[in-house]
Amino acid sequence: MDRDLSEDDSVVDLSFEAESPLAPPAELLERLPSYDWLLQGGGRQIFFSPLEAPRRPLEQRCWSSFVEHRVPMVTEEVAREALLSFVSSKCCYGSTAAGDLVIQELKQQTLCRYRLETFTESRISEWTFQPFTNQSVDGPQRGTSPRLWDIKVQVPPMFQEDTRKFQVPHSSLVKECHKCHGRGRYKCSGCHGAGMVRCPSCSGAKRKAKQSRRCQMCSGSGRRRCSTCSGRGNKTCATCKGEKKLLHFIQLVIVWKNSLFEFVSEHRLNCPGELLAKAKGESLFKDENTMVYPIVDFPLREISLASQRGIAEHSAALASRARVLQQRQTIELIPLTEVHYWYRGQTYVYYIYGTDHRVYVVDYPERYCCGCTIL
Repeated sequence: MDRDLSEDDSVVDLSFEAESPLAPPAELLERLPSYDWLLQGGGRQIFFSPLEAPRRPLEQRCWSSFVEHRVPMVTEEVAREALLSFVSSKCCYGSTAAGDLVIQELKQQTLCRYRLETFTESRISEWTFQPFTNQSVDGPQRGTSPRLWDIKVQVPPMFQEDTRKFQVPHSSLVKECHKCHGRGRYKCSGCHGAGMVRCPSCSGAKRKAKQSRRCQMCSGSGRRRCSTCSGRGNKTCATCKGEKKLLHFIQLVIVWKNSLFEFVSEHRLNCPGELLAKAKGESLFKDENTMVYPIVDFPLREISLASQRGIAEHSAALASRARVLQQRQTIELIPLTEVHYWYRGQTYVYYIYGTDHRVYVVDYPERYCCGCTIL
């Protein structure tokens, strides 16, 4: 049955979904005196607590272990086995070349990889809301809301990133839904509240174009039930889910992040640096504390400089935005071998890197095109 488009004036005509406001109207904020800072920055600010006082610099170390520490050398047998293992994992690589090649030269070098990890915690406050279903309201009448950094939470294991959200105590307020103005529904934008729309087949003509017979889709009525609202003429408010009211509250968002600074010492071989950054290494040095100090006496000066640069960069980038919970710096030894081999009158090269003998092939002589990736 057709409905007059002007009927049911109690339903608001809204054809868009309002976004969640970061801050409620000012009258709500006035009722939360302990959160007057939310009036600035659109209701969204980042707070951080002061960094802990720096401890004493890293004591001078005896790096004789570095001179004496040696990663096992790669022999011809190990080099061949590494290539055979790599070839067997690739569907388009033949194993004949790997078995028959003649190794001509092994160029070996041990690199140093420095890593600095800084584990931080940042806290963000923002207004949010949810449909009010007559649940208990923890509002200002129950006390003053605590400051963000006074809220105690369980910290995840160090250097493991995580994000959690909490409702700030005593910050809840109930208000009429701003989308439907407390009605719980609004007129359908597809049919403007009529529940019926023009038939898409006959365009409301009731008969098919260039034909005398009645339109079968609308049975000659020229109109069809609105598919958007299923003929009801209105839709349940998606913001309050038909509850008419919203529970506004301050949400605390805590982000634990692990920032990484990484440096690999220079090398004379032509292996891609991104592979060496991911290579498995042998631990040589580890220093972990609330704050670490730069390494200043390492035999490779570029590692000492990388340590100083990494700590300075993390301090400048993170100190004003988050609280540093823990830092960890490590030095690892990364073995790298460049293998030159001869096969059927030509010379080829491949690389073995990491303590687990990963292989990077430059140009394997027995390769077939089937779409696999060379790594």
